[in-house]
Amino acid sequence: MDKPYRVYVIQNVAGRFYIGLSEDVAARLQQHNEGVSKWTRLRGPWKLVWQSTAVTLTEARKLEIFLKSQKGGDKFYEATGLPRRSPSGS
Repeated sequence: MDKPYRVYVIQNVAGRFYIGLSEDVAARLQQHNEGVSKWTRLRGPWKLVWQSTAVTLTEARKLEIFLKSQKGGDKFYEATGLPRRSPSGS
């Protein structure tokens, strides 16, 4: 395997998810919380709630696209094992 990548899911206190991929998830999470990423800048703070095993870039891109296309649906929760949250955030 060339450089290993991981797909990750971060979540803010409002329950919103952001899905991305990175070679260094911890550093990327820090960037999200420091406002480097435009979409996550004003929606944090963020916490890591799931990440994949190490995969190739091609596999990571496929998984990222799959999760983004399923976001909020049954297959997203099945793939990540994340619990569903109620609208009240409990």
